[in-house]
Amino acid sequence: MKINTRLFILFIALFITVNLSKAQDHSLTNKYKEEVIQNLSQLMNDYYVFPEVAKLTEQHIKTQMLDGYFDSIKNNETFAAALTKSVQAINKDKHMRIRSNQPNMTSETAQESMIDEHIARMDRSRLSNAGFKTVQILEGNIGYLDLRGFAGIETGKDIADAYMKLMSRTDAIIIDLSKNGGGSPSMVQYLCSYFFNQKLLLNSLYWREGNKTEEFWTLEDVGGQKMQDIPLFIMTSERTFSGAEEFSYNMQTQKRATLVGQTTGGGANPGRSMRINDNLSVFIPTGKAINPVTKTNWEGVGVIPEVATNVEDTYDKTLALAQKAAETYRAQRNKKFNQLFTDLSNQLDHYTVGETDDMIFEKLKKCQEANLFNEGDINNLGYDYLLTYKKPKIAESILRANAILYQNSANAFDSYAELLMINGHLEASLKNYQQAVDIAIINEDRNLELFQKNLEIVKQKLKHK
Repeated sequence: MKINTRLFILFIALFITVNLSKAQDHSLTNKYKEEVIQNLSQLMNDYYVFPEVAKLTEQHIKTQMLDGYFDSIKNNETFAAALTKSVQAINKDKHMRIRSNQPNMTSETAQESMIDEHIARMDRSRLSNAGFKTVQILEGNIGYLDLRGFAGIETGKDIADAYMKLMSRTDAIIIDLSKNGGGSPSMVQYLCSYFFNQKLLLNSLYWREGNKTEEFWTLEDVGGQKMQDIPLFIMTSERTFSGAEEFSYNMQTQKRATLVGQTTGGGANPGRSMRINDNLSVFIPTGKAINPVTKTNWEGVGVIPEVATNVEDTYDKTLALAQKAAETYRAQRNKKFNQLFTDLSNQLDHYTVGETDDMIFEKLKKCQEANLFNEGDINNLGYDYLLTYKKPKIAESILRANAILYQNSANAFDSYAELLMINGHLEASLKNYQQAVDIAIINEDRNLELFQKNLEIVKQKLKHK
């Protein structure tokens, strides 16, 4: 009899699949389930941040086991889901979840699988871009950042700085955390620090292990320009969770931002994943957040936004609020700028050689700190007084201040040296030209050759003096 090979292969494949499925269905014996529950209970008792709750949770799932609640479960995925539901019924902790592990690899495929997983992990990291999904400048000069996660500082800092730089010249900022599930407390701390100029305690994490408390203060230095007074709005949703909630709560309790959207997920207890057995793992919260203002956290209740909206209206509502705030911010900023510039001009108009240089420096420093002037602006102002107003002494005072404010700028010292040379102070000019060359060498400045030529010019002048 002729055998249809294709049908035979399909029959064998179906036979194997059915029997493997049956084998799996019968692999979760009561003994296996009891061992899982015992191991899970031990992990909770040893590490869960709330020991009393761990005991109550243990009693609950063991009672369920005796009552036959888990009897119909046939595979690890279903068992993990059922256990998660059971433990959360008692501890109400959304962080505590039981998951099914990847199957163990055979020694023959271990190396190949390890390589594949490493490459896949790299691809996931590149695709996630450390959580920074989108940055845009919206109508009204509004910065918009869609942030999907808080990556570790070691991988996310440079990306964070780049994205924050793109928003540094906006008049209001929206940070969209509506699809952000959390991440690294250190990255939360780092991004928060962009919006404060003073030292503040943002949050503390109490860890059961070691009975210690870790404090997260604003950082003095970030890799970009701080935006401590720019209006800030945060979009939230039910999907906003864990570290994203901390960022929101930090900003809300410090009255630094307006939250718009829906109440967040309500997970304030950080921890780590632990292995129950070869097939199952559990995320055990080993710590809890403590806010310095409220002395509590958002666990179980979420972060409640000041402006409640439905999901569909959150973006439009936030943008409208940000645009209105930006208009007010621009008006107040420009009023301040006008006053600073007027004060500086009055000081320059009353310049007295050797007497008012320090006062001019202080006025320029205030302009710099307010982001009215940068190095190039001050440099141009100095040359305006030299070339347009024909006041070389005032120009020298302005460029002297620039060299003090920007001590790592070869160009600032070169310009100051030129004014000193024009005004006949050749020794001082030589010293500052040399400083410009030294800085340019360290910084690998592309204008090094020009600075060196200028240095040679003043040397020749001194030689023939």
